[in-house]
Amino acid sequence: MKLYPFILAMLFALLSNLSYSQVAERNYRLEINPKNNCLYRYFYYPNIQTYYDSLKKVFYYKENGEWITAEELPKNYGGYSLYKFSRVDITDYDDDEPYLLIEEHKIKYPYKKKGY
Repeated sequence: MKLYPFILAMLFALLSNLSYSQVAERNYRLEINPKNNCLYRYFYYPNIQTYYDSLKKVFYYKENGEWITAEELPKNYGGYSLYKFSRVDITDYDDDEPYLLIEEHKIKYPYKKKGY
């Protein structure tokens, strides 16, 4: 008889943990732009001409003329705050190479010290 309350408590704890993980998973889904069906996937940082892919969780930046993919910005970006400076949401592109549009983005989103 003493075993039943213990089993019920364990079952309740297991089920509540399972439902919490499903809710947490839903919060991390990327939203879709209703105008063009593109995912809100990329952020562009105009002052360092870098992209962040929120789906793959990687940065794309140019180094020695080559586009590099990395989980962190390199050391020579030392002290750059991703939250302090301007950031642009790319709403019209969701393929895997946003840096192909860098020339367009430089013109469309020039660096502004006070942000967008």
